[in-house]
Amino acid sequence: MFPPGATIGMLSGGQLGRMFALIAQSMGYRVVVFDRQPDSPASQAANQTVLGDFDDTAALDAFAALCDVVTLEWENIPTSTVRRVAETTPVCPSAEVLQVAQDRRREKQTLADFGLPVTPFRSVDSQQDAEQAAAEFGFPIVLKTARSGYDGKGQQLVRTPEELAAACQAFAGEPLVAEQWITHRRELSVIVARNYRGETAVYPVFENRHEHHILDLSLCPAEDSQQIQQAAEGIATVAAESLGLVGLLCVELFETQDGQLLINEIAPRPHNSGHLTIEAAATSQFEQQVRAVCGLTLGATTVHRPAAMVNLLGDLWQPTPPAFENVFAVPEAHLHLYGKASARAGRKMGHITALADTPEEAIARAQAARDSLSRVAAT
Repeated sequence: MFPPGATIGMLSGGQLGRMFALIAQSMGYRVVVFDRQPDSPASQAANQTVLGDFDDTAALDAFAALCDVVTLEWENIPTSTVRRVAETTPVCPSAEVLQVAQDRRREKQTLADFGLPVTPFRSVDSQQDAEQAAAEFGFPIVLKTARSGYDGKGQQLVRTPEELAAACQAFAGEPLVAEQWITHRRELSVIVARNYRGETAVYPVFENRHEHHILDLSLCPAEDSQQIQQAAEGIATVAAESLGLVGLLCVELFETQDGQLLINEIAPRPHNSGHLTIEAAATSQFEQQVRAVCGLTLGATTVHRPAAMVNLLGDLWQPTPPAFENVFAVPEAHLHLYGKASARAGRKMGHITALADTPEEAIARAQAARDSLSRVAAT
């Protein structure tokens, strides 16, 4: 166990590391970030930053020497990096968990081997493989790169043989996975925490709405039945326990038209859909990450008020910076900015969470707060 006063290392310096650092410090921990940029979002909130690339063994050794335990905010950190740090300092989640999450083929097969429901899939190494998958599943299908895709990158919906050939050409040379297109009622996510003792804590299900493959809005509580909550909780718990995870695991799910849940993908870290737990839950996902990796008792996952979270993308910074001051005129709206130096289209720059008495009112407040950022609209 690593009680308050210990030092937690954070591999990578993005916004998840920033929110983690702020909460870890409020709990009495020191936070050291490893990143190539001295002014990364997490570095701005940390006690110290060690600069280096993920293959810089001398820098990694210096970082590990400063830390009692290390965690991460991004699942695509090289497993070689994690193994190097783990030679001297515990790292949660482990390189073995990352190996599963970093490769969609391994991820799907591993989860299926655990007996968990996944979208039907086939590995694709050639156009012929893709054509066979299309013949089996029927059009449309989704072609995805096996590695490095996120926010819609590295994937393509294919509706016809001609689109299939074009997609195979565009992804030429990359290992792919073909997935059956799922006509779903909605997209959900569930976050589970697990500590060294194997104790787990699961948050209520979040409902997620996307725009252009990027999460736009998350809502909690989702409109659901007790059956959906129990099924999602069971899936997440089995996944975390079977992986031997220590830390957080987000499981993204499709709910089919007949009420079945299928895993889309997993992420062994805090998740964008869980940001609303900072204001709405008894224990935020970031405090839960601290508790899990430090061996503390896990916190309650109760959501006290209906809440909605909306992302703030770089598009909102054009043609002029947002009117952030307007957010504070919206009742129970909370602004979070990530400290990124430059805004560009599609880049996550911050988020707004709004609380209310009903989910519908929370959505309306969050969207009104985001709409208020436009100086053009204000004039």
